Amino acid sequence: MPFIANTDRDCDEMLRGVGATSFDDLIADIPQELRLKEPLTLPAALAEPQVQQLMEELASANSSTATHVSYLGGGAYDHYVPAAINTIVSRSEFYTAYTPYQAEVSQGTLQAIYEYQSMICRLYGMDTANASLYDGATSLAEAVSMAMAVTGKTKVVIAGKLHPNSLHVLKTFIEAGGDCKVVQSVLQDGTCDTESLEGIVNDSVAAVIVQQPNFYGCLEEVGAIGDVARSNGALFIVSADPISLGILEAPGNYGADIAVGEGQSLGSALNFGGPYLGIFAVKRDYVRKVPGRLVGMTKDRDGEDGFILTLQTREQHIRREKATSNICTNQALNALQAVIYLSLLGKHGLVEAAELSLQKSHYLSEKIADLPGYSLKYGRPFFREFVVQTPVPAGKVIEAMLEQGILAGYDLSHVGDEGLLVAVTEKRTKEQLDNFVRKLGTVS
Repeated sequence: MPFIANTDRDCDEMLRGVGATSFDDLIADIPQELRLKEPLTLPAALAEPQVQQLMEELASANSSTATHVSYLGGGAYDHYVPAAINTIVSRSEFYTAYTPYQAEVSQGTLQAIYEYQSMICRLYGMDTANASLYDGATSLAEAVSMAMAVTGKTKVVIAGKLHPNSLHVLKTFIEAGGDCKVVQSVLQDGTCDTESLEGIVNDSVAAVIVQQPNFYGCLEEVGAIGDVARSNGALFIVSADPISLGILEAPGNYGADIAVGEGQSLGSALNFGGPYLGIFAVKRDYVRKVPGRLVGMTKDRDGEDGFILTLQTREQHIRREKATSNICTNQALNALQAVIYLSLLGKHGLVEAAELSLQKSHYLSEKIADLPGYSLKYGRPFFREFVVQTPVPAGKVIEAMLEQGILAGYDLSHVGDEGLLVAVTEKRTKEQLDNFVRKLGTVS
């Protein structure tokens, strides 16, 4: 579509249409000190080849997983994305498809969502999964909102270390609901102190939340935490990393009422932070309280398999006061990426990806712990991710390693903590791990 500039006459007509006499009148609420006082200085126009060269120069200023070896984690991970995924999802029928409001004309999209739901249920050990949500943080917030609606209670307890971003999103969601309270459990060696948890959870609690593995990468005692939740009539919400479920117990197997997660690692690239994929699954008892959409399979009049939107509990489809959520559009393309990823790897491939991440992260942690001035902050079992105490501030370590072509990890001072959060996926080679240790040893 060509760009056609507005003429002075066009602008005058638009101003009159909104009741403004001038452009300054239109922006009267913007303080004078924030306004540009002189014409905007722009460079001369460039030819197309020059523009392309300029964009490439600007892009090369970024440090990415294409230019550096990454040990960054904290919710987004550099797992391998098979080339077939982008090839398949780039097909026009997938890439341009949006939410299937008219189900009967969207059989391909509905089938993809149905396959996604089925795989998530199997992976998480749950009865029902929705068509996906925006991201892991949104899914957790929706789970808490659902728990409060089911129980009629307004207090939630976080058992262990939850991702700070998820906590911010959660508080934003529930504070809008009025008299809601979030209580943090006591931490011991980086995980939930289950004994003290018993003194926090009572019959006024709507839900107990645990992240597995937690933000520090440590494994929580999910069985004991679930027992505390159930004994007090609270719903048990588990935010589980999907790759870890290649070797860890599925949330449904240890009694989760609601299981959520961030699905980025299932075939979605890091993408500067999004779009990602919110996983949301529940026990059968709560299917009519699930936010978003559910796709089901049925038979048409000819006896052939057909797919339908079985449930849509949004304000566009039912009375507003009965809607479970009003911002729960599914991430259909990312969900499709997850389907292809899980299909390509299969159950054995997923186990292998998890095992390699586990083994390589423990190999690296042991080597780092042997370096003078370095130590592991927590002694708990972990998966893929661990916190390192460094001899100098973590930010200084990251700066020094960046010059060596290494993204060394996440500086926990950004979230009011201390230490270097290091993540290791199956992509890292032994040579890369050993080089990381060598370079790290020079930073002291």
